[in-house]
Amino acid sequence: MCYNRDMKDLKEVIAENLVRLRQQAGLTQLRLAEMLNYSDKAVSKWERGESIPDIRVLIQLAEIYHIKVDDIICEQPEGVVKPKINLKKKRLLIVLLSVGLVWFVATGVFALLYFWSATESYAWLSYIVAPFACAVVLTVFSGIWGTKLTNALACTGILWSLVAIFHVFFAVFAPADDKWWLFYVVAAPFQVLIIFWFFFRKVK
Repeated sequence: MCYNRDMKDLKEVIAENLVRLRQQAGLTQLRLAEMLNYSDKAVSKWERGESIPDIRVLIQLAEIYHIKVDDIICEQPEGVVKPKINLKKKRLLIVLLSVGLVWFVATGVFALLYFWSATESYAWLSYIVAPFACAVVLTVFSGIWGTKLTNALACTGILWSLVAIFHVFFAVFAPADDKWWLFYVVAAPFQVLIIFWFFFRKVK
């Protein structure tokens, strides 16, 4: 633990540790900022010692680098504490397994519907709904681990997979009606809102 440190010294120590850890991990200020859901200007201020990250950010940084919070706020002999960035592969595996589970469930639903004579001809619709479920899963994980770009893409996936569901179901159950294009007209403004929300909202 760290003892008898005034605020000025603490800022300097944290700033030095943050610069060293980020550089050793091979991250740019922008990439680290995206991982923390902060602006690169905030990261730059921390590394210049102009401000100190709050405890929530310190915990996030410790998780990213696989170290303890004390390793960030305490003065460290050169090279003693080294970050280990290995979360990316683990997180990707979790996401892929979750998406795979969605398709596994969709296949199970397909099998149930296919072998029931009353719904046999509609069994394939389970695969039309599956992309929407995948988009929801991706949005959840993107909200936890992703960036503004991945959040926007995931929400876009929800929007257009939902439009596809309505379009297909409309074509299957009301083929004589030609109002299917209304789904795209309604969805377009929502797409614009998604773009504005995720790319022009105020960052921390």
